[in-house]
Amino acid sequence: MAASGAGDPLDAKNGEAPLAQRIDPTREKLTPAQLQFMRQVQLAQWQKTLPQRRTRNLLTGLGIGALVLAIYGYTFYSVSQERFLDELEDEAKAARARALARSAGP
Repeated sequence: MAASGAGDPLDAKNGEAPLAQRIDPTREKLTPAQLQFMRQVQLAQWQKTLPQRRTRNLLTGLGIGALVLAIYGYTFYSVSQERFLDELEDEAKAARARALARSAGP
């Protein structure tokens, strides 16, 4: 009887394919052909997911850029709204001038 994962592509009992076994290439001695095949499979998986990853990265970058521009714009807007401080400062100067006029008066 063959070991599970090696031999028949379908399990005779329930008709399912055996699960792939995870292999650590640093511990197990693999032939150069097996290592080359592993690299080919990894490259194929990477190339298959590359467009999705690129799209997600682009959307994430655009989202972060939009957030930065929104914060930057809001900062400019809020700084431009600080004119009321100038008005308060003008009123304070006028009040000081009135106080000086009263104290120097008759």
